[in-house]
Amino acid sequence: MNEISVTPTQLLAGVGVLVVLLWVWRASARRAKAAAEAARNGARLLSLAGRVLFTAGLIVGVQWIVILHPENKWLLLTALGLPALFAAHALTRALTVTTVDSPRRRGRR
Repeated sequence: MNEISVTPTQLLAGVGVLVVLLWVWRASARRAKAAAEAARNGARLLSLAGRVLFTAGLIVGVQWIVILHPENKWLLLTALGLPALFAAHALTRALTVTTVDSPRRRGRR
């Protein structure tokens, strides 16, 4: 029958082609993963911005209605004070440093 004979040069060329194919495949997988992560981060930012704008519009709308009808002073104070409390809470949490992460040396606690 026919014998398959492969020279060392052909074997080395075949291994080289396999290595290049593996390298291209891994590079494309990394590129696709980076593109997916970028798209996810962009969508997350857009979603957050949309929710912030909607909530701000809702608060402004309620405040506008209450300010147009100022008969009840407690309602006016609530409509202006409650969003201020939420904003103050968010700003305080954003600007407060709770931990200091410093690199630890081996053996230190």
